Amino acid sequence: MPPVPRLPWRLAAPLLAAFVSVPFILPLALPLLRSSSTSPRALSQHRLSWLPSPLIQTAPMAPPPRVPSPPLPMQIPASPPPPPMQTTPFPPPPPSPSPPPPETPANDDRRVRRFNATDFLARLRGKRLMLVGDSMNRNQFESLLCILREALPDKTRMFETHGYRISKGRGYFVFKFADYDCTVEFVRSHFLVREGVRFNRQRNSNPILQIDRVDKTANRWKKADVLVFNTGHWWTHGKTARGKNYHKEGDTLYPHFDSAEAYRRALKTWARWIDKNMDPARSVVFYRGYSTAHFRGGDWDSGGSCNGETEPTFKGAIIDSYPLKMRIVEEAIGRMRFPVRLLNVTKLTNFRRDGHPSVHGKAGDKKVSKRKQDCSHWCLPGVPDAWNELIYASLVLEPNPVAWEKR
Repeated sequence: MPPVPRLPWRLAAPLLAAFVSVPFILPLALPLLRSSSTSPRALSQHRLSWLPSPLIQTAPMAPPPRVPSPPLPMQIPASPPPPPMQTTPFPPPPPSPSPPPPETPANDDRRVRRFNATDFLARLRGKRLMLVGDSMNRNQFESLLCILREALPDKTRMFETHGYRISKGRGYFVFKFADYDCTVEFVRSHFLVREGVRFNRQRNSNPILQIDRVDKTANRWKKADVLVFNTGHWWTHGKTARGKNYHKEGDTLYPHFDSAEAYRRALKTWARWIDKNMDPARSVVFYRGYSTAHFRGGDWDSGGSCNGETEPTFKGAIIDSYPLKMRIVEEAIGRMRFPVRLLNVTKLTNFRRDGHPSVHGKAGDKKVSKRKQDCSHWCLPGVPDAWNELIYASLVLEPNPVAWEKR
């Protein structure tokens, strides 16, 4: 009998691999093959569960090869089906369950709460909250009085202790909330450093700004439990910006001085005073940043306007602008020992060109002169309410000073 010809080994190897792989590999790949007509999301679900998505119908396809395999349902029933009978020595491993996301406790103080005036007053019980700065801080002070007053059932339980009415001419107010034995106060300080006067040879007086001495109202600052500082808008006015025969340091009166450098040195003076005189175990100190003005065609005293604005702005150079003053503030606070809380509202206010009084002044609904529009202060209710909500949120989220717990 003639010998049977042997199959060349180069042909035998692929045939043997195909013969061995079909019964072992095909059952494992079948669920993936059946999902090939589904979306990419369904494919990822198959890889996790080995079952089709309950919301996706598989497309009709040719019957698979006759391999022992359980039928694959078109939809997942409400309860998971029993695992299929293993017909191969290498069944697919069961999916590892993913741990559920951690639940946030209902009383987790790290979540920002909605503003609650009653709770705010309760946190201020027996304490003094003082806003120190220019008329922008008086704007915020008036906002705070309004929103806290709404929490009082008896409005007469809030009053100015000296009987003063709020006006531009007066620079110190103390409002008492009798039911909570706390006060909300305003102290006017345009620059946070000392304003003074000098007399020339003709005995004429000229204002000066002593950038190395803190403001003379600082003795009142020491008595507050919560302080909110600001300065900035007056540094753009008149001699302050031009720097001519105005800035004084020690015994030196500078004939010309850069206003940005004067601002930097003034904030260093303020920062040194805070570090030396305020105790972080007893008091909380905020610095509220520069709020954006929206003058068109000039400044407050040169025909600038903002009347007719009814919507915020979402484009233009002002949206991404960030004044040098705020960079100087960040630099000064970053070097302090005392943990000052910077309330950076600059970019928040960039959008609100529609929030200023404009031509509407204190004469009710009557318009004032269009020659000097107010495009720097804010209408109430309005933007300063959000600043006070941020202060409340900070007092809720950050731990109170140690001394507060002992009262």
